[in-house]
Amino acid sequence: MRHRLAPTLRPFAPLMTTLAVLSALVALVAPAVASEAPDRSAEEAGTSAKVARLYEEAATATQAYEKGRRAADRQRAEAKRLGRLLEDQRREVRMLRADLGRIARAQYRTGGGIPYTAQLLLAQNPDELMRGQRAVWQADLAVDNAIAKTRRAALRLDADEQKAKAAWHALEKRTAGLAGLKRGIEKKLDEARWTLQSEADRQVTAGRCRGAVRLEEPPPITGRKWVAPVETYELSAGFGGTGARWANRHTGQDFAVGIGAPVRAVGAGKVVRVKCGAGFGMEILVRHKGGYYSQYAHLAAVTVDQGERVRPGQWIGQAGTTGNSTGPHLHFEVRLTPQLGSGVDPVRWLAERGVKL
Repeated sequence: MRHRLAPTLRPFAPLMTTLAVLSALVALVAPAVASEAPDRSAEEAGTSAKVARLYEEAATATQAYEKGRRAADRQRAEAKRLGRLLEDQRREVRMLRADLGRIARAQYRTGGGIPYTAQLLLAQNPDELMRGQRAVWQADLAVDNAIAKTRRAALRLDADEQKAKAAWHALEKRTAGLAGLKRGIEKKLDEARWTLQSEADRQVTAGRCRGAVRLEEPPPITGRKWVAPVETYELSAGFGGTGARWANRHTGQDFAVGIGAPVRAVGAGKVVRVKCGAGFGMEILVRHKGGYYSQYAHLAAVTVDQGERVRPGQWIGQAGTTGNSTGPHLHFEVRLTPQLGSGVDPVRWLAERGVKL
């Protein structure tokens, strides 16, 4: 049965047909457009994980390189010691040879050059001559034994020196290989760090953080309620400092670290703010028991979400140079309130909790 349009709908029939066609086209086109849109959040999360992994690889490569270098230094010292022993033995050989030369010259002057049979025939006291000759034989035998002994020692030391040199060269080659591996990882890390930083800059410019990036981190810290916000660092600008970089006094403590370095919660608390934009760039604010707040600013990535509870030493972000920053570092503050301007000296505050920076 064919359905007929009501009279009031007949004038709109062409329009309805057109809308139906357009709807069908939209349904076909929309999925294709969505599939072509790049998943930037997944890509940026991958960069964060890559930087974290490369930091671990660089640390491992550095440890292996330092171990190889120390082994090469020990082997070099051993080779030098064997060389000194060998030189002493050679000096002894030269002295023995000089003594032999003097004995030979003395024998020649005392008739050593005349055949022994002729010496017996011409001697006035053959017994005395035989006793003297036996003494010479014994002296010759002692000298020969000494020469043989010294020669064996010299040959043994020569072999030891060659072994030491071979081992040293092998260690040098291995150390050079480790150094090359270390340089290669550091180069990859440097490239990945700046990729991470450029991604962070885009988020800060947009004023919107992409959300937490979950990284595989080391086992939880036990036995400590408070820790430093970064593990390896150099202290730079301190609390209360003045200069052209700040409109007023410096409100926190700066830790000079590389882009992507893991940033840790100094103590247990709750994340009350994750923000991208303004002077602090990408920042996290954590509220701790007792009413204090800790701030972590100029980050390149965050690994926690607002409202999340954190434990001491937990990775909450990665250091960077977003916002008003002159270079890669972590800006760390301790505040009495969430607002800027209520800061206390973070170095002293941490020291009171057993953390010496």
